[in-house]
Amino acid sequence: MLKSLLSIAVLCTSTVLLTHTPAMAQETKPTVVYNIGGNLPDLEFTLQGVDKPVSASDLKGKVVMVFFGYASCPDICPTTMAELSAFRDELSDAEKDKLQIVFISVDPHRDTPAVLQAYVDAFHNGAIGLTGTDKQIAEIAKRYRVAYQIEKPKPGDDPLNYEVMHAQGVYIFDTQGKAKLLASNADNTELIKEKIRPLLK
Repeated sequence: MLKSLLSIAVLCTSTVLLTHTPAMAQETKPTVVYNIGGNLPDLEFTLQGVDKPVSASDLKGKVVMVFFGYASCPDICPTTMAELSAFRDELSDAEKDKLQIVFISVDPHRDTPAVLQAYVDAFHNGAIGLTGTDKQIAEIAKRYRVAYQIEKPKPGDDPLNYEVMHAQGVYIFDTQGKAKLLASNADNTELIKEKIRPLLK
């Protein structure tokens, strides 16, 4: 039964925003935080940061919030990153020290490590921007059931001008890299704070 509920949760989180509709025109859905403990794999990756590769093992001892998006996203990504900044601002200094926000790009063709880190730095929430090869991104997306789609440019069009559709879920892992929570979005920062605080103790 729990696995069935998890499948529904991940499906809803993964597909609700696979759309071109601008954020302002979308119906705002209430934030739901699912308990996914024991139902998704531990945090595992090695991706490229701005200065060096970053692995999940580098983040041991931190509660990690992982969001998948891209730097030129016009709506969902800046909204979610701003909400995560607001959430982090409400934590104590000790809690902030135990938290790490990770933004993983699903658009590695345009999102170089430098571009991505400059993007996340603009939100002042201490996030790490990570990218990789197409294969690496596809593998981690499959591992955590993250839906995304890149529309290939038409022949003759600018090869860097294309749309990306993706989900908006935020994955939360404990200090040992165990998957614990999945927030459908980051709109309700109070709810997320309530759910994540036990992990930050």
